Amino acid sequence: MDNGRQGKRHTARSGTVNWPGTLLNGRPRTREDLLFQLRTRSPHELWLVIVDASASTRRHQALSDAKGLLAQLFDDAYHQRARLALLTASGSAPKWQVQGLKASSGLGVWLEALGAGGGTPLLAALVQAGQWLAVRRKRFPAEQQRLLLVTDGRLKQWSGLPALECPGLLIDIERGPIRLGRAKDLATALDAEYRHIDELISI
Repeated sequence: MDNGRQGKRHTARSGTVNWPGTLLNGRPRTREDLLFQLRTRSPHELWLVIVDASASTRRHQALSDAKGLLAQLFDDAYHQRARLALLTASGSAPKWQVQGLKASSGLGVWLEALGAGGGTPLLAALVQAGQWLAVRRKRFPAEQQRLLLVTDGRLKQWSGLPALECPGLLIDIERGPIRLGRAKDLATALDAEYRHIDELISI
């Protein structure tokens, strides 16, 4: 994943679309807006993915559509040889699924089984993520860290948010006739880019 904070980057002009990098630059409206994968890629890249799988994300097929985007992202990470950290927030406590391993095709099995339920320990997940990233930065200072957060933003409060200190993208999966709109505020608080899932799946 990439965004403007890292400066303009050379990209291929054809081939497989680099969706994480493309989406961080905003919704593509023409072919010129698409970023394509380079044949060679720096191995020093880590994508931290946090998935809010609380009960509220079951509404209006939100998590189901998010799983489609995640499948695309995992495939992208695999072909770009990026490392992945995967943290789910559901039930009573967040749970690490993968921590800094190379992306593999086996993630598809986990993704297929992912369901929503329980509470929303998202704040705890963000705190854990911030601590883990800080430790990893000391071990691998040359590594380029990226954050992807998938959530409907339905938190009662988020005081005490950590400073994640890496470029990020929040994908808002809140749907329905009554929306609280908290995900956009959360993205602002995290200094992350914001996109609603309906913008992305219509591309």
